[in-house]
Amino acid sequence: MLSFFKEILTDTLGIRLEAWPLFILGILLLINAYIWMPDIVSSALAIALFLAPLWLPFLLVGGAKHLWYILQRGEFISAFTYVLLEVKPPRNLVKTPLAMEAFLSSLHLTGGESNWYARFWGGTRPFWSLEMASLEGQVHFFIWTRAKLRQIVETQIYAQYPGVQIVEAPDYSRIISATPEEWSIWGCDYKQTEKDPLPIKTYIEYGLDKVQKEPEQVDPLASIIEFMSSLGRGEYLWLQFVVRAHKGEKYNKLNGEGKPYTWKDEAKKLVDDIRKKTRETYTDMVTGEERPGFPNPTKGQSEMMAAIERNVSKLAFDVGGRCIYLAKPKSFSPTNISHMIALFKPFSSEGWNGINSTGWMKTFDDFPWEIGVTKRKDHFRRRLIEEYRRRQFFYDPFYEGSLSPEKIMVMSTEELATIYHIPSSSIESPGLVRVRSSTGQAPANLPM
Repeated sequence: MLSFFKEILTDTLGIRLEAWPLFILGILLLINAYIWMPDIVSSALAIALFLAPLWLPFLLVGGAKHLWYILQRGEFISAFTYVLLEVKPPRNLVKTPLAMEAFLSSLHLTGGESNWYARFWGGTRPFWSLEMASLEGQVHFFIWTRAKLRQIVETQIYAQYPGVQIVEAPDYSRIISATPEEWSIWGCDYKQTEKDPLPIKTYIEYGLDKVQKEPEQVDPLASIIEFMSSLGRGEYLWLQFVVRAHKGEKYNKLNGEGKPYTWKDEAKKLVDDIRKKTRETYTDMVTGEERPGFPNPTKGQSEMMAAIERNVSKLAFDVGGRCIYLAKPKSFSPTNISHMIALFKPFSSEGWNGINSTGWMKTFDDFPWEIGVTKRKDHFRRRLIEEYRRRQFFYDPFYEGSLSPEKIMVMSTEELATIYHIPSSSIESPGLVRVRSSTGQAPANLPM
């Protein structure tokens, strides 16, 4: 019912119910009730005040506990030093996304919050940011990490991609001011279109699990890189995937065994639902009762169950996807917004899963009667830039899942390697920055 009224008010009439107008409306209704029924309102307030020792402690303790976690986690996260590593692929790279999947498996770390004591003092497991950025048409690949974990990133990248060059880079998101007063800004988050265990169209469906001849390779990442290369002077596009090992916080409930509910539990439910649909009922000729028949799945149902089970058999990450387009007002091209909205169409398939844009600037309908929309847009733009620069998605005060849990995507290493991998030489976009010549260290056994 609430969603029905929201659809009418917001999507049809362009009226958005924000928190502050409803609060003011409630205060006005209370004042109006006191004017017409002063005795009843006074009695109600007196009873509420009399019972305050019963309900107020729960309110104060709950709020204090939430603020404590925000404070401790903020201090824990800010205590680390972070580095931004740029990964420059060589010109003759022939690796498939399977190499990136092996690399991502090494990032599946769960230490830092192994017990209640560590969590009470703000401990969090490591989280990373996998990024692609177009700086006036020059496309770069970055990995943001804690400085203490830099060695893991470098050794695993070199192990899977010999010949790449990894250098510590300045934070490109802070090179420009990125303020709404100087820049035109549009941005959005991304979410999956279906349940998490349903896989997107991965590199295996594109045949990239095996090395092919370059003219025959079809890498869906090429369309994203080509789009980013098409930007001109004064235009920037930032794309990031903030990831951490999946432990089930998105669902915020327990399974039948009393353990945290994860995407494996959701996968089991999806497969059971599909199996129930495959059991056609029949009428017992003797008793006349309806009885379930033998499973008779269609080819599509069998493939879907197999795909779900294969997907959840791999390591899983919580993923927060975000994209920002910035340009000087004279260079801003609204056409690029359409590209951003449909950025992950090559990875989507009907009936299975896909990735769609959501949130931030997409929340505005630009109706002429929207009140204060310009100031609200600028507020959203500033917060969007701040969250991107801090590489935050999973923790307060930048927790995007608090109001919209579906914004947090749960993806396998196979899915994540599909949407983010070091491009092979089959992608010949002129804007892609590559290593001009191979580099390497001198052998350790050279004579002195």
